[in-house]
Amino acid sequence: MSFASSAPSSKFVDLDVGPGAWIGLLVLIGILLGIDLYRHREAHAPTARQALTESAVWVACGLAFSVVIAIAYGSGAFGEYMSGYLIEKSLSVDNVFVWSMLFATMAIPVKYQHRVLFWGIFGALTLRAIFIFLGTALISRFWVLLVVFGVFLLYTGAKIIRHRDDEGEEEATRGLGLLRRIMPVTDTIEGQNFFTRLNGKRAATPLLAALVVIEVTDVIFAVDSVPAILAVSHEQFLVFASNAFAILGLRAMYFLLADAKERFHYLSHALGGILIFVGAKMAVSHWVHMNTYLSLAIIIGILVAAIVFSQRKNRQNAPTPPR
Repeated sequence: MSFASSAPSSKFVDLDVGPGAWIGLLVLIGILLGIDLYRHREAHAPTARQALTESAVWVACGLAFSVVIAIAYGSGAFGEYMSGYLIEKSLSVDNVFVWSMLFATMAIPVKYQHRVLFWGIFGALTLRAIFIFLGTALISRFWVLLVVFGVFLLYTGAKIIRHRDDEGEEEATRGLGLLRRIMPVTDTIEGQNFFTRLNGKRAATPLLAALVVIEVTDVIFAVDSVPAILAVSHEQFLVFASNAFAILGLRAMYFLLADAKERFHYLSHALGGILIFVGAKMAVSHWVHMNTYLSLAIIIGILVAAIVFSQRKNRQNAPTPPR
């Protein structure tokens, strides 16, 4: 039996994406990052209203690009892009809660967290691009990796459903240990600076330490999310674009949801359920292909169910007002 052949190309869209489209996408991402960096050039703690507005704008950008995809490449590409976008967006919520714990553990003031997250997400885009191009290249050559990745997602989904309260502490320790092997780390925050001088030598501030930890955690999350998106599309342009637009809005999402973990009691169950679903879908995709829009509907249904049941639990647990 040979494992060095891909699944039939008819299962997923196969686009002829020229260099112009790639350049346009990268330029657009660069412009959006530049605007975001300029708007937050002064350190400040965003209000809930600002976070909500920015989250809405980032979601609108992602949805607007889906319209471009539909016009340029058709409904099949649109379905795969939206499936990838929703998977990455939903799985990224877990990142938000881990970041909240990490920032609290490392005592990073709220007004400096945006700068750390900006460069963390900039690095995340680069890391995800490497993961995506490597993953799609391997899958196109060795279809058996679909089964391997699928089983891995099944395991990860089951683990996320169990969801530990101390998740992220191990990554924080690992990231700090890695940085301290390279240079000394101070305990003093020097404004928005990542570097300072300690005893005449270049040293890292807690902001750089937090950035390293964010990057370490993103590598770990990417191991889950990239294979999950590859379960719904094998087209590099769609996978990267959906991943990028979902990640770009994470900073605003963080400031909106960081303190809302208790209000979404069943969120980890939903994220685990999504991974289990896409893992099973990926494991059998060489033989059985599920309609893209059916997959999209199932993912949306899982997320909606988590929100509805979480709100119901919140109402049940709410203190009864005195009569």
